[in-house]
Amino acid sequence: MGMSGLKLLKYVLFFFNLLFWFCGCCILGFGIYLLVHNNFSLFPSLTLGNAFVIVGSIIMVVAFLGCMGSIKENKCLLMSLDNYVSTSLTESIQQYHSNNSTKATWDSIQTFLQCCGVNGTSDWGSQPPASCPSNPQVQGCYAQAKLWFHSNFLHIGIIMICVCVIQVLGMSFALTLNCQIDKTSQALGL
Repeated sequence: MGMSGLKLLKYVLFFFNLLFWFCGCCILGFGIYLLVHNNFSLFPSLTLGNAFVIVGSIIMVVAFLGCMGSIKENKCLLMSLDNYVSTSLTESIQQYHSNNSTKATWDSIQTFLQCCGVNGTSDWGSQPPASCPSNPQVQGCYAQAKLWFHSNFLHIGIIMICVCVIQVLGMSFALTLNCQIDKTSQALGL
């Protein structure tokens, strides 16, 4: 790829990360709005506002790292999540036998991607689970997942954009309906 192509890619990546950062700001702001104005929840610590604040904050941090990494051409910033994901997956292997949801997740990933462990069969110690392929040279799930995401990147991107647009439209319609209900209630004197 030529220098002009790399420069274009750099600015496209910066633009999309900036767009995601802005979306993260909106989600964070909406979460703060919900925390301030609404206080409905089944569990006091798990409110819709808290969920939006957490998700918005994570999106903002990741997108900020992407923006800075792309504009500064810093590999460390661009790949900062790479080590975090690998470490988290390795830690989740320790919970395989004690947590049923972790066990089910690992079994489905290993079956779907035909992989074993994070980096290979050795991650499981002397006895890998039955969901690991019997081939001793099988790749780790981290490398297989990255390969799968790279080969399906366009489809995943289209689906994520569609889901985000639907969610934003849903929130917009809900807020519009909420405003209309307030106006109707005020007009009727309720």
